[in-house]
Amino acid sequence: MVGQLKLGITEYIDAAHHLPGHEKCGRLHGHTYQVDVTIEGDPKGGMVLDFADLKKSVREVLLKYDHRDWNEVLEYPSVENICDLLHRDLKAKMKFPFHIRVWEGHGKWAEL
Repeated sequence: MVGQLKLGITEYIDAAHHLPGHEKCGRLHGHTYQVDVTIEGDPKGGMVLDFADLKKSVREVLLKYDHRDWNEVLEYPSVENICDLLHRDLKAKMKFPFHIRVWEGHGKWAEL
């Protein structure tokens, strides 16, 4: 096999937030967030990384925010800012180049 292989997982958390000053989203409400993390690497020995190891790293980061209020950690918790926060948290744990996509409910997402 030539080149980098992509490997990904999907996890979910539930959290609340409000967007100060926003007409519709200014009230406290919640979402189920789908978080897709994709790594890239060389499948030496047949695999890039064991799924269990990838899930462990992602779950450790997400556990800090599950069933919490994003406004406790972000001044303006838009999906873009949530994605950036999760990317920064994951960067410290990841040994591979990765992408993260955070879905806020159905059909709305941000990606880094």
